[in-house]
Amino acid sequence: MGDVLAGIHATWEFDADSVLIRYERGIRTPRLLQSLRERRVPHTALASVTLTPGRRGTVVLRAVPRPGADPLLEAAAGQLKDGCDPYRLVLPAARETLAEYYADELRACLGADAGEPCDRFLVAAPKAPMQFKAYDGRAGFDGERISFRWFWTGASSEKWKAGDQTFPVTDLCGVEWRSPEGLEGYLRLLPKGSEALAPAPGGLTGPATGGTVAGVHPVIPRPARADQDPAAVIFGLGYGPVHESLPFAAAVLESVRRKQSAPPAAAPLTAAARRDPADIAERIHHLGELHRAGLVTDEEFSAKKAQLLAEL
Repeated sequence: MGDVLAGIHATWEFDADSVLIRYERGIRTPRLLQSLRERRVPHTALASVTLTPGRRGTVVLRAVPRPGADPLLEAAAGQLKDGCDPYRLVLPAARETLAEYYADELRACLGADAGEPCDRFLVAAPKAPMQFKAYDGRAGFDGERISFRWFWTGASSEKWKAGDQTFPVTDLCGVEWRSPEGLEGYLRLLPKGSEALAPAPGGLTGPATGGTVAGVHPVIPRPARADQDPAAVIFGLGYGPVHESLPFAAAVLESVRRKQSAPPAAAPLTAAARRDPADIAERIHHLGELHRAGLVTDEEFSAKKAQLLAEL
């Protein structure tokens, strides 16, 4: 088609095999859409196209993606507000006839399998490296591994005892994201063999087909609360905002799925990174406070202190 349809907060450019969606960077544009910048959506990733009345004299053109086509929506699991939906194009009601024309053109491009779930992601995930600040730690992702570095002002004693965490993507089977706009928001990684639980709102607990964790790996019990789980970071007011934590979750999920389908490769030998002595001293000091408060046993204090000193 090659045409362009400009709406509120976004512009759609129609190509022969895809739609390129560009998001505005204006102050009124939701921050999630600004962070995404643009997305190319293949026609094969779409299930249908709708046109409905909107608010205050507008109409809404929406491309409905197939289940499993977009890692961002898979990670969001229905928790996004309408205004943050990256597949909505809001137009003045006076342009309804033009919107209906493009909706019909786009419907004509859908394949016979439009109503079926995808067995792989067809829309690109946000690119690593990326990081964001949660309430109890800083999360980072370099494309191969996820790291959690705890804040002494927010992390629980369970997380301090476990220490900073690094998770290779190849050791994970999924990710759970619960929106910071609700109560008890968090991002939680699911290591292979972790105890199979029913997905919480915003959760993905299985391989590409969904469902619970399965395989030959032994079951590893996980703490019920995210604030006690070293494989999770929790959100709070101003921490882990949607426009930072959701693209992060989508990038991790896409990498997990891709690694699951890729043949195993030999792990390269890398030199162990040395820690900042001042950081080690601070962590030993905080560990001592936990020990004096009775939250850490003598054995746990000695073992963790020795582990920290070994990192120097």
